[in-house]
Amino acid sequence: MFVWTNLVIWIANVLQGALNLYFWVVIIAAVLSWIEPNPYNPVVRAIYAITEPVFDWIREHLPVLFGGIDFSPIVVLLFISFLTQYLIPTLTRVMVFGFA
Repeated sequence: MFVWTNLVIWIANVLQGALNLYFWVVIIAAVLSWIEPNPYNPVVRAIYAITEPVFDWIREHLPVLFGGIDFSPIVVLLFISFLTQYLIPTLTRVMVFGFA
């Protein structure tokens, strides 16, 4: 039983670490959109390649309000916070201890 518990906790920690890393990548992408860096820089291209598919999906489903302000990074950050603070700990407890 302890093997299952340790595996579930390890998967939860890895997922939480990956989401924490993506959280910071989203913040960096938002800051980069304010300063307009060189679009041919490989680091900038990598950050945009990682974040733009998610931002584009949210932009398609989120109505534009307030004069064209892009709220997609804020929505992504809120969703990541929800996952890391509520959903992952809840699923970990359910998988380890059951529904009791």
